Amino acid sequence: MYYVYILQSLKDKKLYVGFTYDLRKRLKEHNDGLSFSTRGRRPLNLIYYEAYRNKNDAMVREKFLKTGWGRNYIQRALKNYFHEENK
Repeated sequence: MYYVYILQSLKDKKLYVGFTYDLRKRLKEHNDGLSFSTRGRRPLNLIYYEAYRNKNDAMVREKFLKTGWGRNYIQRALKNYFHEENK
């Protein structure tokens, strides 16, 4: 399986969208500081993921979620999560 995932930094509350074939391993790499793009934003929580059988489908979805339309989708899909977070 291939996974598209969204992490949220507990430090600055910003989101990170990524793609991997081993979700547990990749989350550990992010939190261990092995990923340049999230190293300074640790610790990170996994807040959302999608699983795909096809690598290309997952890669296309990751690219979409990184666009303005994709960010808008994330805000709508996780509306209750973000609402609870602000309480």
